[in-house]
Amino acid sequence: MLRLDCLRSIYSQLEDSLVVTIMGAVAAELQSLGHRPNFFYLQHAMGLASSTGLGLALCLPEQKVTVIDGDGSLLMNLGSLTTMARYRPRKLVHIVFDNESLLSVGGFPTATSTGTDLEGVARAAGIPCVVAVRSVESFKAAVTDALQSNELTTIIAKVEATGPAGYVTDLSLLENRFQFRRHIQSLKAR
Repeated sequence: MLRLDCLRSIYSQLEDSLVVTIMGAVAAELQSLGHRPNFFYLQHAMGLASSTGLGLALCLPEQKVTVIDGDGSLLMNLGSLTTMARYRPRKLVHIVFDNESLLSVGGFPTATSTGTDLEGVARAAGIPCVVAVRSVESFKAAVTDALQSNELTTIIAKVEATGPAGYVTDLSLLENRFQFRRHIQSLKAR
């Protein structure tokens, strides 16, 4: 299963959610589908997408927040799972694309390539709803269910270790930060 196919399958559902992505391939692939002001591409902060999403979900409890993470990034910050489980923000959906590699920084294997089970780790951390998927159809269904529920959910999606030809985008990272902030302010004004 390709990550881009997964992203394409849920793209329309992300319109009403604050979306935080990790760096590299995920950010480039999501942006290739069309940038929106509610998308925040967390560059140069590997491992912190889950923490950033958690902070947003705690500050804006009525707003859906979707974190699009990777196995390498999550492995760098496993403590975020226990913190998410402790506070259990109802509208936080944590998607983890597990390609068993650090694709965006050279393709080095991660611990999931040698047996670390992120689904099991998330369950053991206390995440109330954890789903593992291996097809685009089951991925789309899991995300749809998670976005409609009021329960913290982590979705582990096993994907191939392939990505875009390049990771450079035409969106200024500084402008992305300001645009995302303006979007959040517009939500508060409603």
